[in-house]
Amino acid sequence: AVEVVESGGGSVQAGGSLRLTCVASGSSIYRRYTAWFRQAPGREREALASIYHEAGSTYYNDSVKDRFTISQDNAKNTVYLQMSSLKTEDSAMYYCAAGPVSAYWYDPSGYLWWGQGTLVTISS
Repeated sequence: AVEVVESGGGSVQAGGSLRLTCVASGSSIYRRYTAWFRQAPGREREALASIYHEAGSTYYNDSVKDRFTISQDNAKNTVYLQMSSLKTEDSAMYYCAAGPVSAYWYDPSGYLWWGQGTLVTISS
C-alpha cells in the first residue's frame, strides 16, 4: 500500500508564492502518476497538475499552467507543487493523489491513494 502526505499549505497574500510537498511512503507498481487536486467550499474538486514518475512528463490544467509547476524528486518519493502569483481564488484545500491513472490524467478515479489535504488561504 501507499500513503501520501501533503504539507506546505498556509496563508499568504495575493501575489505571493507557496510550495506544496507530497511525500509518498510504501511502494506499488500502480503508483505511476502523482497529481495535485484542490477543492474550495461549495465548488467541485479540480485537477491542477500531474506528473508521470518514470519519464517526468507533466500535465497541467490550463487555468494554472502559467503559475503552477509540478516537479519530483524520485529519490525522496516526493512531488512538489510550486505556486506563484497566487490569487484569492486559489484558496482551497489542496490534495495530493497517486495512482496508475485512467484514460485522462485529470480523472480522480485514476488515483488510488489520497492525502488528507493541506489548506491554502490567499488574502487580498
